[in-house]
Amino acid sequence: MLVLAICCMSLLIVSLDVTVLNVALPSMRREFGASVAGMQWTIDAYTLVLASLLMLAGSTADRIGRRRVFGAGLLFFTAGSLLCSLAPTLEWLIAFRMVQAVGGSMLNPVAMSIITNTFTDPRERARAIGAWGAVVGISMAVGPLIGGLLVESVGWRSIFWINLPIGLLALALTLRYVPESRAARPRRPDPVGQVLVMALLGSLTYGIIEAPSAGWNAPVILGCAALAVASLVGLLVYEPRRAEPLIDPRFFRSAPFSGATLIAIGAFAALSGFLFLNTLYLQEVQGLSALQAGLHMLPMALMTFLCAPLSGRLVGNRGPRPSLLIAGTAMAASGVLFAAFSAETSTPLMFIAYVLFGLGFGMVNAPITNTAVSGMPRAQAGVAAAVASTSRQTGGTLGVAVIGAVLAAGTAGGAGFVEATRPAWWIITGCGLLALVVGAATSGRWAMGTAERTARTLERAAAGPSRATAPPRG
Repeated sequence: MLVLAICCMSLLIVSLDVTVLNVALPSMRREFGASVAGMQWTIDAYTLVLASLLMLAGSTADRIGRRRVFGAGLLFFTAGSLLCSLAPTLEWLIAFRMVQAVGGSMLNPVAMSIITNTFTDPRERARAIGAWGAVVGISMAVGPLIGGLLVESVGWRSIFWINLPIGLLALALTLRYVPESRAARPRRPDPVGQVLVMALLGSLTYGIIEAPSAGWNAPVILGCAALAVASLVGLLVYEPRRAEPLIDPRFFRSAPFSGATLIAIGAFAALSGFLFLNTLYLQEVQGLSALQAGLHMLPMALMTFLCAPLSGRLVGNRGPRPSLLIAGTAMAASGVLFAAFSAETSTPLMFIAYVLFGLGFGMVNAPITNTAVSGMPRAQAGVAAAVASTSRQTGGTLGVAVIGAVLAAGTAGGAGFVEATRPAWWIITGCGLLALVVGAATSGRWAMGTAERTARTLERAAAGPSRATAPPRG
């Protein structure tokens, strides 16, 4: 339980950083004179680097030691937070957010790998993951409030200070109490696969964010599209030919694992878009303070906080299907209230929409994480957890990029904020429906059978080289 608490501290500072930053966006925008695209980059520079390095961090931790990488991540993240608080310009802030992301990439997947190797009983592991998910709810509940108080009283730079004591305390406890562990047969580095992943995510995100201002037919945007397609093709051709690829295609033979990956992308795209739209609306359209905006979003955060541990217990007792169905239905319903009924213009409808979204997001995290790691050999726990974390961060990156691009295109065309965001809310509704449909399709008996066959294949592959005898010399 102490190891779980230490791992949850790392998740707290990473999650808190996201929710606190969203509340501070309007203040940053005013100080730096930034555009909507500039605000998108303060979020996406972090999530983009994070998503690009997660799998590398997970495999490196399996190879050289999980505690060592986890401690380095805490050190990098804390140092990056300090630098962000001192940023003199928007460009420096974005650069320092990337330093934070280097540290963050070493935290979540490695912490999940530590938890997986600590809680070996499936039911206990599901409950531990439920507690892990509750930390996201805590960060959503206290993040807007803490961020609002700090922005109102001290200024937006102080939102990065809260990471310093938590990060240093977690580092001290890690060095004292977390046992070192590593894979019995670590995977070899895959630099080509790593470069292809970074090129794919970077070109895709840059193209989506900059297209509204540069034009969809601009040479740089078309070049980004071509690079993204070429990188994806390269991954599909190169990775299956490697004995130990960065992204093991065999993982995706498991229908629950593939489903969890898609659901993670959709759910976290919906969350990042939801927070981005509501923060700008409440502060820039309604004229609320940062603290008042945080209080308005409290119903969503509280529902996430209450439902995350409930979802963990439900997954432990009934499997992932009930949680996924509830999550998809609630998130889609919330999006419909904004898209079809303009919930932001009615306080009761907005309250209901916030409650529904918090319910859905609170239920979705535990089944995603549990499904991603439960069917994999413990030796590859870091890589499997990193794929799940990469899916989350990729979803968060694409959510801000796509929703921000839709908003920028709508407002550039002369539409008011509510009208300009209507297509964005339909996109968020679609993300909820994705969780519902894919969750139903990948959690039945057939899907469980594919997971069992995949696990046996991976276990045989992992055990094979260790059983092999060396060839005679001479």
